[in-house]
Amino acid sequence: MRSGPSAGRGGDRRPVRPPMDRPRRAAYEAVAAVHRDDAFANLVLPIILREEGLFGRDAAFATELTYGTLRHLGTLDAILTDAAGRDVARIDPPVRDALRLGAYQLLHTRVPPHAAVSSTVDLVRSVAPGATGFANAVLREVSTRDADAWVAKLAPSMETDPVGHLALAYSHPQWIVRAFSEALGGDLGETARLLIEDNERPPVHLCARPGLIDPIELADQVGGAPGAFSPYTVYLPGGAPGDVPAVVDGRAHVQDEGSQLVAAALADAPLDGPDGRWLDLCAGPGGKAGLLGALAAQRGARVTAVEVAEHRARLVSQATRGLPVAVLAMDGRDVGADPKLPEQHFDRVLVDAPCTGLGSLRRRPESRWRRQPSDLPPLTRLQRELLGAALRAVRPGGLVAYVTCSPHTVETHVTVTEAARRSGVPVDFVDARPLLPAGMPGLGDGPTVQLWPHRHGTDAMFLAVLRRG
Repeated sequence: MRSGPSAGRGGDRRPVRPPMDRPRRAAYEAVAAVHRDDAFANLVLPIILREEGLFGRDAAFATELTYGTLRHLGTLDAILTDAAGRDVARIDPPVRDALRLGAYQLLHTRVPPHAAVSSTVDLVRSVAPGATGFANAVLREVSTRDADAWVAKLAPSMETDPVGHLALAYSHPQWIVRAFSEALGGDLGETARLLIEDNERPPVHLCARPGLIDPIELADQVGGAPGAFSPYTVYLPGGAPGDVPAVVDGRAHVQDEGSQLVAAALADAPLDGPDGRWLDLCAGPGGKAGLLGALAAQRGARVTAVEVAEHRARLVSQATRGLPVAVLAMDGRDVGADPKLPEQHFDRVLVDAPCTGLGSLRRRPESRWRRQPSDLPPLTRLQRELLGAALRAVRPGGLVAYVTCSPHTVETHVTVTEAARRSGVPVDFVDARPLLPAGMPGLGDGPTVQLWPHRHGTDAMFLAVLRRG
């Protein structure tokens, strides 16, 4: 048997893959994993970057290609369908993902067209050698127009089909565009601004845990700036948040400013009577429980954090280590049926309900293409059940904050109204607007509050505060 470097030249018939630049290869592997394995980009990409040994500018370029391609997927697919003369669904998946990356570079980056085409053809040669001519022809056709010209050619008229136009122009499914427009009162101009913001790379927000680190000190340490609204927020200017010493030792954590605002609103809402028992009914993975735990430690209160999934309950335990937080791995709907969750026991209750996540699409770009309207009925049923359990858990006079990271009206106003009506206990809505920092714009008419990326720079968090009578 032959051995050594030349052993495979005669007997090993595997194709020799041509060299490919590592940032584009990393982006391709991430995009392929999202579509092939239903992976999440924010989980798989860091692993790929480490395996490829990419840091600094190379890692940033791979990240931009990955997230940009996934955000603009709907529009890219419409353009590729036209350029290829066949539906993009009929293109072999490896070639399709490579073409998506190439089209994104042509239409949304400063990569020179010849470099975008040649690098993508090299990529196709490595994954589907027989398709290089096809890929070259398709990308050269894509390069004949800029992004605006493609939209002008392919999008329906704004006058006759505004939802269809916005969906293609800003790469969102039509049902999501329709839901956003409804939540914004039918204002198509503001809907377009929201969609544009959804396609921008969001900043990383840190939460300086009160009593553990001052936000000014944290901002100085990371070279960032204090948040615009939350007194605990620091905007991270760059780098990996996991490398921040305060995050490593538990004095701070990564958390969108909107999530901080709604958790703090519950903690700061005026309350008569005892105030020592707080409940986070859907606590995983632990960001809001961490902030509530830090606030509770300053006020002599304790937090019970409930999470039904055991692996997420472990994350909550890790996130709240050293804080007055007791973690229960159980179903939050079991209030009253389990002695660990007695009825009329807690003073403040947070329901951060599972939802479609339409409010954080800028952070999870693949989600807009995975979610379907059929997801809503089971989710809204679960939301009503959890809010009903929270209203059983809170004492008379106590407060419940219902929170979702979705602006869809059936997950917000409809769910809250229905759950309150069906609860069988007296419930009053508390005006949530005064519970947020003074001067915040665009909070609406109350009593609930909807935060928006394009208005507030936060995820689209919804907040309703209820007081049990």
